[in-house]
Amino acid sequence: MADPTPPVRLTPEEQKRRRQRSLALALALGVFCILLFAVTLAKLGPGVLQRPM
Repeated sequence: MADPTPPVRLTPEEQKRRRQRSLALALALGVFCILLFAVTLAKLGPGVLQRPM
């Protein structure tokens, strides 16, 4: 078997960029989810919340 490659060491600048990229992706995903929820409610109309139990 071949020796495993050593782990990659990131510089502090690379770590900072990775964190910023991760936060941007998380924010974009959150906005997308809220947008889908809003569109779903808009398509179903206001009567969806007034259903008989």
